[in-house]
Amino acid sequence: MSRIPFITVEGPIGVGKTSLAKAISDHFQFSLLKEIVDENPFLGKFYDNIDEWSFQTEMFFLCNRYKQLEDINELYLKKDMPVAADYHIFKNLIFASRTLKDQQYQKYLQIYDILTKDMPVPNVVIYLHASLDTLLERIKMRGRDIEKNIDPSYLSQLSFDYEQSMDQFEKTHPDIPVIRFNGDELDFVQNKDDLKLILTKVEETIHVKGVKNNEFA
Repeated sequence: MSRIPFITVEGPIGVGKTSLAKAISDHFQFSLLKEIVDENPFLGKFYDNIDEWSFQTEMFFLCNRYKQLEDINELYLKKDMPVAADYHIFKNLIFASRTLKDQQYQKYLQIYDILTKDMPVPNVVIYLHASLDTLLERIKMRGRDIEKNIDPSYLSQLSFDYEQSMDQFEKTHPDIPVIRFNGDELDFVQNKDDLKLILTKVEETIHVKGVKNNEFA
């Protein structure tokens, strides 16, 4: 595992991934990687009709996230520059396995495996989770037009899929720490003490795993 910090924040839609990744980036002076969401031309249609637009949506995300991760690897990680990200490309499988039909998913999986086989894996994963009510409230507060028709049942199922996926990730990557935080109990955007708690835990994890960073050297 690389000793250069590559920290990924993961969790379902609306849980606060981007806000926390930015806070970590600002605090530790890491480069920030943000996923492309609003630029996906299929996403609004996807929330209106998942069955009709799932393959186009997932393929757009896969290609763009692959390109972002490739650039991050070449421009930052290979140059010993730490990165904090609000996603990792492995999240694609969580969404695709839920929304794609079997034949589509098998084709998608083949492409995913080809693109990601030599891509860097994060050495710290922060997993944010929250109740459906909290997720819906935060989605409403940020007011993205493309999310206004999101189905609560889809969001609930996505949260369950994330739980299953993160449990599996811990089993298959025992050397990569997964730090879990409950978004119902912590509001790191409004409460500085909550944010400090999270940042302290991240710093402790970096120390324990021996991840190299000039600030902690």
